[in-house]
Amino acid sequence: MQEKQKKKKGRRHSIMLMLYDLVLLLIFDLMMLIIYPSSVTKLSAAGVAANCVMSCASVMGCRTLLNIYKQIWRYGGTTQYILLIIADAVAGLVYLAMLYLLPFERITALRALSLVAINLLAAITIRLAYQYMYEYSSLKSPVGKFLRRLTRAITGVKIEPVASVNGRKANHRINIAIVGAGRVGVMLADELLRNPSAAYQPCCFIDIDNEKIGRYISGLQVFSEAEVTPELLAAFPIQEIVFAMPDVDMERKQQLYRQYKQTGCKVKVYDYPDPQKMGSKRTMREFDVTELLFRRQVEFVDEQTASYYRGKTVLISGGGGSIGSELCRQIAKMGPKRLVILDVYENGAYDIQQELRIRYGAKLDLVVEIATVCDREGLDHIFAEHRPDVVLHAAAHKHVPLMERNCVEAVKNNVFGTLNIVEASERHGVGKFTMISTDKAVNPTNVMGATKRMCEMIVQSRTGTKTNFSATRFGNVLGSNGSVIPLFRRQIMNGGPVTLTDKRIIRYFMTIPEASQLVLQSGAMAKNGELYVLDMGKPVKILELAENMIRLSGFEPYKDIDIIETGLRPGEKLYEELLIKTEELDRTASSMIFVERDQPLTMEAIAGKLRRLQQAVDTGDDEAVRAALHEVVPTFRTPEEINASAAAAQEMQDVKQAAAG
Repeated sequence: MQEKQKKKKGRRHSIMLMLYDLVLLLIFDLMMLIIYPSSVTKLSAAGVAANCVMSCASVMGCRTLLNIYKQIWRYGGTTQYILLIIADAVAGLVYLAMLYLLPFERITALRALSLVAINLLAAITIRLAYQYMYEYSSLKSPVGKFLRRLTRAITGVKIEPVASVNGRKANHRINIAIVGAGRVGVMLADELLRNPSAAYQPCCFIDIDNEKIGRYISGLQVFSEAEVTPELLAAFPIQEIVFAMPDVDMERKQQLYRQYKQTGCKVKVYDYPDPQKMGSKRTMREFDVTELLFRRQVEFVDEQTASYYRGKTVLISGGGGSIGSELCRQIAKMGPKRLVILDVYENGAYDIQQELRIRYGAKLDLVVEIATVCDREGLDHIFAEHRPDVVLHAAAHKHVPLMERNCVEAVKNNVFGTLNIVEASERHGVGKFTMISTDKAVNPTNVMGATKRMCEMIVQSRTGTKTNFSATRFGNVLGSNGSVIPLFRRQIMNGGPVTLTDKRIIRYFMTIPEASQLVLQSGAMAKNGELYVLDMGKPVKILELAENMIRLSGFEPYKDIDIIETGLRPGEKLYEELLIKTEELDRTASSMIFVERDQPLTMEAIAGKLRRLQQAVDTGDDEAVRAALHEVVPTFRTPEEINASAAAAQEMQDVKQAAAG
């Protein structure tokens, strides 16, 4: 019933507009044919009537055929007005043809076309006036009141003032300045200005284009960056600053973010949808935590990589963890023959299992195996049953402070668990094996990093088998379980304080999808025994990350929420060393992926190191295991050694230069 009423109301509006146009057309016909007749051609009453009928039939007919009266003109844009011009241009030609083909008194061709042109100008004018009245009649002012009455009298549409639209008062709108007076920024401003129920009121543009500065766009003045002073912002007053620059590079975005954050206004981003991506929406939002890194997320997986995994049985150890579950999502999209999730923690495995079943249903052959990589017999049973073509090894203990206190368990799970799954892969004919490593394996200062370095050496030594082995090394992963982002978020939600072990700490970051796609691409391109590393961009100062997260949450650092130091934890160093040192790396087909030039040890040498570790593990003494790790991993040093010279490190200098810039 409601649908019928809506359609009836829509038809009524279309008919009313047709009547307005018809009345205008008749008025101009009479003016051109009677009041201001041509000195060349004098028409009789019958001639005037015939010309009126022909002009009205041609104009109204062409407009109807081109659906001019089905347009909603309150939202009319360039396309609609061009369509109207085309309709009337065709109507003019039809009118001329009728004049010369039908046996009626005729006027000159110039006068006929002038009649159509004047009528077109009137039609455009009435539509623009309607748009203007609709946009501005929502204002709560004498002018707005007059326009509301006029609009209702002409169109029958009742428009409420802003004060009563959706219960939001005009003075409760949020005043914004739009950074970027380009296509996207202007579209945002127009959309907000036309919508009387919008929560935001655009007040001005900010741009660097000298041709725009000082001029007006959509009634809003364009200011230069130098003109954006506290006095200017207070004059409007501006409450939020919105970035509407989808193509700006990350360095420029970082500079602008820091610049406008100092104004005390909230800084937001306007996401304009990519027409190539389905389901993308226009949204105005606050900066996401991942954007605080100010590096463009890299898409690694291409069709060549996807085709490698397609149709294969893929086993992912640690498949319920942060990285493992994302690996499962990526592999599921590629159409594997079977996906096997192996994890000792059933809750994580169950969560990703349910997610994938909901998304893919019976299209995905999915199996979950609850087992530990420390169980050799259990692994043999699983490998014998599923016969995986590809193994992605993400299972590991990764928390640095916990592993410092539990050295025996770290070696059992990380080192000997990796050995178990490596040997199971060899015994059961796995085609490719990729191990996930970490930047903490570079000159490690903690037990976790040392165990991962030992795992890298194990993988690199297996060059004489049918299985193709490789390892992929990357830095901290944003949002992973136990990482700094979730910790800061919880502390901010609890009212603070936010805790840092040391305000000088820097780290390299990447997103979970980036990390997972890197593993998949490097695994697909692996020949045998390679250690892959990713160009992770510039390091991030954790103190600055904490400050930005507090601001994103609507608080002021050190005023609303404090940031305190708790002291470096055991095994923690002030900086992670740069993964990409080009003089020590070989390039790959991907500009972001490199191969470490690392001479692998023989399997006999690795066997000797493993015997030494096993002896230490058998004692059950954490300190004995730590000492054994120092012996078998030559690059394992104490954090005190590294931190003593941290200030002079290139990584720390890079952060200082970035902050100064």
